[in-house]
Amino acid sequence: MSYQTLLIDISRHVATITLNRPDKRNAFNDEVIAELTRAFTECGQNPDVRAVVLAAEGKAFCAGADLNWMRRMADYTREENLADAGALAEMLRVIYTCPKPTVAAVQGDVYAGGMGLVSACDIAIAVEDAHFCLSEVKLGLVPATISPYVIRAMGPRAAHRYFLTAEVFDAAKAEQIGFVHQTVPAAGLADAVAAVTKALVNAGPEAVKTCKQLVLDVAHADITPDLIAQTVAGIADIRASDEGKEGVQSFLQKRKPNWLPEKPAE
Repeated sequence: MSYQTLLIDISRHVATITLNRPDKRNAFNDEVIAELTRAFTECGQNPDVRAVVLAAEGKAFCAGADLNWMRRMADYTREENLADAGALAEMLRVIYTCPKPTVAAVQGDVYAGGMGLVSACDIAIAVEDAHFCLSEVKLGLVPATISPYVIRAMGPRAAHRYFLTAEVFDAAKAEQIGFVHQTVPAAGLADAVAAVTKALVNAGPEAVKTCKQLVLDVAHADITPDLIAQTVAGIADIRASDEGKEGVQSFLQKRKPNWLPEKPAE
């Protein structure tokens, strides 16, 4: 299926979804939200895809809400706002729960709702001159829909400051507070993303999928007998799986496992 606001490329088990509205600073509107939801759903279901990269064209990664979209929203009823926010929430949920690992390749500034996009991805790599801002309170709004993902990414202590002040912070600060995992010079972004996707593609695909779900299940759970039993069952199941058996046998036999591409990802 074709896309109007995105570019989609699948190569060597990596799907790259690129925001392609550089003249609008890749800001959201209804169409972008619907297409991102569809793209991540399709990539998550594609057996040939083992990792998904979210990238962007132009100077900004994502500037939040499109101005024309905001003008329409200004006259929305509460019911219309509920439906509109629900679509954005569903998009973020689909990205966050995508069964394939996701990488945000942040080549430029990230504002408002764009912060939700970055934080919904599993891994975030940003260029050193990118800037970040949760600007909602300046408009008398709040970052409500994106908050579950942003707070998980930067932690509640940092969220208290940047949600309330709407300060712009740089990539070094974003890395310091854990919002992004790595900062690199602009010329090094492609190589940094390629190194991460190589690691993802060369790992056992079912193991990676299960590990992602493991983090989602365990991160905010109390350590109870039920949780311990769940993790015990998890390791027993993966050991008994075809992929688990193949992985252990290939290690012991000093050969490549059968899930590796014919030519390893470079």
